[in-house]
Amino acid sequence: MNGLSSAQKFIKMFVSEKTFVAMEEESRSWKAKCSDCNHEISIWEMGGIRYKAAGNKKLFRACPNCGKRSWQTVYKQA
Repeated sequence: MNGLSSAQKFIKMFVSEKTFVAMEEESRSWKAKCSDCNHEISIWEMGGIRYKAAGNKKLFRACPNCGKRSWQTVYKQA
């Protein structure tokens, strides 16, 4: 593991180890995909948590691969 983000560390203080592992597993299945270069990164790798969520959303952010700011679609990988 590369270490936890501040948000992940904060949440870890308030949930059981079992729940935190489930959060990590589910967050890794949620991906953000760059509309310019199609690079994908999991929400967990971005330092976030997406747990028991539904629906796809969009994030406006810089892509770590191409560096361009664009709308990235967040979806759950099957």
